Amino acid sequence: MANRVILAGLVVVVLAALYGLVGVLKPITISAATPAGQSTKLGVTSDLVGCPAPGSAGVTGGPIAIANLPARAGVGQTIMTRLDAGTAGTVIGTTPRPGQVTVVPIKPSPPVPKKLDVTTKMADGAVPTGPARGGLIISATGANAQGLDVEQLGPGGQPTARCEQPGSDFWFVGPGSPKYHIEIYLMNIDDQPADAAVSVQTDSGQTLGAQDSGIVVPPHSMVVQTMDKMVRAAKAFAFHVTTSTGRVVAALRETNSLSKEGTWLPPTETPATTQVLTGLSAGPGTRELYVTVPGNVAAQVKVTVVTQRGSYQPTGGSEPVLGHQTTGLSIPSLINLTGSIEVTANVPIAAVLEMPGGPSGAPGSFITGGGQIVGQGVVAANTSGKVGTCDLVLSAPGAAANVSVALAAPGEALTGLNGQIVNIKAKAAVQVKLVLPKHARQVPLIAIVVTPLSGSGPVYGGRVAVIRGSIQTVIPVITSPSSIRLGQVSESLLTVLGNLSAAAKIQHRPKAQPRPKASPRVVARAGGEGRAGAMPEASHGRSRSSDVSRGASPDRPEPAQAVAGPRSSAEAR
Repeated sequence: MANRVILAGLVVVVLAALYGLVGVLKPITISAATPAGQSTKLGVTSDLVGCPAPGSAGVTGGPIAIANLPARAGVGQTIMTRLDAGTAGTVIGTTPRPGQVTVVPIKPSPPVPKKLDVTTKMADGAVPTGPARGGLIISATGANAQGLDVEQLGPGGQPTARCEQPGSDFWFVGPGSPKYHIEIYLMNIDDQPADAAVSVQTDSGQTLGAQDSGIVVPPHSMVVQTMDKMVRAAKAFAFHVTTSTGRVVAALRETNSLSKEGTWLPPTETPATTQVLTGLSAGPGTRELYVTVPGNVAAQVKVTVVTQRGSYQPTGGSEPVLGHQTTGLSIPSLINLTGSIEVTANVPIAAVLEMPGGPSGAPGSFITGGGQIVGQGVVAANTSGKVGTCDLVLSAPGAAANVSVALAAPGEALTGLNGQIVNIKAKAAVQVKLVLPKHARQVPLIAIVVTPLSGSGPVYGGRVAVIRGSIQTVIPVITSPSSIRLGQVSESLLTVLGNLSAAAKIQHRPKAQPRPKASPRVVARAGGEGRAGAMPEASHGRSRSSDVSRGASPDRPEPAQAVAGPRSSAEAR
């Protein structure tokens, strides 16, 4: 009530000022608000992502796979800009058609001049830093931006990592060893400089603070930092990339030899008290859970495994992890299980599950969280045909879930597909084999669309790519919205004015006149389902939010005061 009185006072002051200016300014018109109980649907109109590997040549360079699923037929554009050291970049490629998956070859960038190979050494010389070869910016608008997903591919056409949206906060958690080389790539795909920093915490505690590693990344450029010396003695590490001004796309490559591809370690979800890691697959070898605690307070970590036969706790209790520390927890009982890992703690944590496999030179294959799938999830590159096979793991840690799973080969429409209906029991998981019809089984890559059905409980997904019988990569199925639905806000200026006007009429109504029944209030609720609001926090790309909704939910009523982020714009539909 106090807030309303204050707001009403401010309204009077603002209206008085406007009335005083009416003689010198043109008339001011306040448009009508959306009626109570109705909502506005916003279509995604632009999106921006970056990939570190395309154009790098050698063992890491390769094409990209780009797919999108627009809400309706429309026009759009995709501009792909290859980063070339010392230049503003080179525009390449053609515009993929909306509603399809397209594989786009990327030619290598010119080599970085030797005089620019190492331009500075951070952290008292322990972190060599310099320009990196390659990198690709993908800017999509219109129908091409809706339901967008882009993945970078290796030289053999196999998917290696998802191309991420720029942000100001990234976490990478994984295993350490003296035999591994670790490189962090910082890509600035915006038009203004970014001031970035990297902090490190290992099983021995924090070893590098952000104040010791600051670097300015120029617009449309990428730098690489070699972190071998910072974690040489560590058995587990966590890298935290932040920016004080501007944004970057951060990526981490780990390999036992620079002549081998290694793995692009996927970024974790934003630290939270609950993380769901989906994509656990049955097979030989140990499974190791790596957990880091960003804060000062020690965490009590509990693990719940969601399998095809139900849920259970493999460790029997909680495991302590000290503040500002990263540790590995071996869970041998996961060997023959398929599903997901739900990691909970009393304080925010970030977590990654390591399984055997990975590309040549990699320590393994890794599973990170991707948040609940809301509306739809699109995955552009899934191994098929002569490249390999692919499985989809779906998990319902709470209530039972129902989804549709649709497949499409390059050149085929993703819209209007009749997908396979998959039912997931409560607190259980399923594994779906992704197979095209016989006439199309030689296609090397396919796109998938996962759509939760009406009434479904929360569902999480992970795509498992298998080549020559070994797991190569596991990529979370993240929300890929084509539109955002915003609900009306009861505390908006026009609503409050309307309520005040109605209250005044009621107050001055003759007592003999009966008072009408009051209409139900429409209350805007902050947040929603999923972590950090109705959609996973998009600052490091765990959902394809396209900046329409930092906290708004795709095709689900949400507060209209949700702030539009910087990555894209939207238009009312």
